Amino acid sequence: MPTTDPIITIQRFSESHIDGITALYNDSVITRQVLQMPFQSAEVWRKRLAPDNERVVQLVALHQGTVIGNIGLEQFSRIRRSHAGNLGMGVAGEWQGKGVGSKLLATALDIADNWMNLRRVELSVYADNEAAIALYRKFGFEDEGLFRDYAVRDGVLVDALSMARLRSTPKAG
Repeated sequence: MPTTDPIITIQRFSESHIDGITALYNDSVITRQVLQMPFQSAEVWRKRLAPDNERVVQLVALHQGTVIGNIGLEQFSRIRRSHAGNLGMGVAGEWQGKGVGSKLLATALDIADNWMNLRRVELSVYADNEAAIALYRKFGFEDEGLFRDYAVRDGVLVDALSMARLRSTPKAG
C-alpha cells in the first residue's frame, strides 16, 4: 500500500538554502518562538553560513526542495566546555507536529554523540512552548532551571527553560 507520509530530507545548510532559511525565520509563527529578530535579510543568514568551523553543524529539513526546518548544533570552543554543545531549531508552522523536529533532532544528536563525542547537549526553550518541550523530553532532555524574564516576545518579558541531555560515556572494553 502506498504511503502518504511526505518525504523529508535532511541536508547540511548551504548557499542554496539561504532564501528558504530567510523565509522560515521571517515567518511570525517561528520568529515568536526563537531569538531571531523579525525581517532578517538573506545577508544575515549568508554571514552565518560563511565561517568554516567543524564545531558548528547547521542542517535543514526539506520537502520537495523547500526549507521546512532548521537545526544548529555548536560545540563549545572553550577547552573545559568542549564536552558540551548547544542546540537551536525552528520548524515551519504548517509542519509542526509532523515529525520534522524529531528528524532534525535525531540527526543532530547522532552527530553530537557519534561524531563530536559530546557528553552534554544544552538548549533553552520558552517555558510556554509545550510542544517543543515535549519533543525535547522525548529525546532525553531534562529541565535544569528556569530563566525568568529571559527575552522580550510580543512586547513582554517571558520565561524560558534551560534543558540538557547528558549521554553516558561508554566504557572501554
